[in-house]
Amino acid sequence: MFAKEIYVNRRKRLAELMPNGIVLLLGNVDSPMNYPANTFRFRQDSSFLYFFGLDFPGLAAVIDLDSGHEVIFGNDVDMEDIIWMGPQSSMQEKAAQVGIDHTLPFVKVFEVVKEALKKGRKVHFLPPYRAENKILLKQLLGVEIARQADYVSTELIKAVVSLRSVKEACEIAEIEKACAIGYEMHTTAMQMARPGVWEQTIAGRLEGIATSGGGMLSFPVILSQNGETLHNHDHSQMLQAGRLMLVDAGAESAMHYACDFTRTIPVNGKFTPQQREIYDIVLAANNLATKLSCPGVTYLSVHLAVSELITEGLKSLGLIKGDVKEAVASGAHALFFPHGLGHMMGLDVHDMEDLGQIYVGYDDEVRPVDQFGTAYLRMGRKLQPGFVITNEPGLYFIPALIEKWKTEKINHDFINFAKVEAYIGLGGIRIEDDILITSDGARILGQRVPAEVDEVEKMVAAQR
Repeated sequence: MFAKEIYVNRRKRLAELMPNGIVLLLGNVDSPMNYPANTFRFRQDSSFLYFFGLDFPGLAAVIDLDSGHEVIFGNDVDMEDIIWMGPQSSMQEKAAQVGIDHTLPFVKVFEVVKEALKKGRKVHFLPPYRAENKILLKQLLGVEIARQADYVSTELIKAVVSLRSVKEACEIAEIEKACAIGYEMHTTAMQMARPGVWEQTIAGRLEGIATSGGGMLSFPVILSQNGETLHNHDHSQMLQAGRLMLVDAGAESAMHYACDFTRTIPVNGKFTPQQREIYDIVLAANNLATKLSCPGVTYLSVHLAVSELITEGLKSLGLIKGDVKEAVASGAHALFFPHGLGHMMGLDVHDMEDLGQIYVGYDDEVRPVDQFGTAYLRMGRKLQPGFVITNEPGLYFIPALIEKWKTEKINHDFINFAKVEAYIGLGGIRIEDDILITSDGARILGQRVPAEVDEVEKMVAAQR
């Protein structure tokens, strides 16, 4: 965990942003895989980690916004726990590490919340995303699970988003650690990309690298020769010469800060001319996004500028026709680029997505665009120093989508479908970096995973 003062200051700043009442933050609990004692790897709630830093199950915390009193609820271990887990620090000792002087057994949270409700005080809580905490909130507040969304605290959501959006130096250092693990994952994938290798073998190796780095995967590995499927978790194929393998994978540091990289790799070590012309467009789009990203610029405007560059590149190949700006305004580019440019990243790979994307990626000034493709842009608001975001343009040739647009004559004036059909089978190409917004621009976090064509081909040639 970070120094005690980090957590004390975060809670102080949170209280300053909030109205009266109490803040109730719930940690996570162990979740069984197939029977109670056989659990998935534990992952603490990210907002609980941010404010309280304790990374083990069975915790809740309350901040009294009127008195300033803070308490963590959790149980000390008994002899049975010690037999199976070894000696453990007391709750008081653990809480003191993050600047909390008061602890109570977990069951006491019911009394504290009940007393607050009895006095008509506001209980501020965040949207629950795990079934166990939804059930717990029902028991604590008496609010049916189906109605809990109506009772979450917008004030608390906005306060948490405002704090967690701007990364502290200690957080950036943790993300850089995750990026170092991610670099090893992706260069390993490149060196393993040869005909006859099972996709699952590579995916398994990547997960092992993430775990050996002290953390875990930041999300399930996306790895496939069918890269036109944006989130393809099927790893059942044998790699074939002449095809592309898209790898979207990241790791968490030991303190759960994430990285998220994507690279597209020629299986036989060389891009074909057709693959190269599409790859060059995506790489140019990625580089442009980093160049344009700076404080005060909306990421929506960067997304649209990248969309125009992509459209211009596709027009030069004869796949798109007509005026570039008109084509983008009509959404014609989304046939090939049907997702957003990127998202926030930090303690979550899609940072704070549990709090509601409308609060994380947008604000009162910048609202989501209701158009296919751009509607999937998770991050559109003005960039600020300290934001960490992903930059992940891509181009995809999705047979079902191409057929739908062709049959229904969607953007027929801008799409040269006869030319497009010659690219079916290429799959998809995505290139993703993680970037930090600085005082005057942006920089790529970590050592950049090889992205230039000659770098990628050279890395594939250094096969394991």
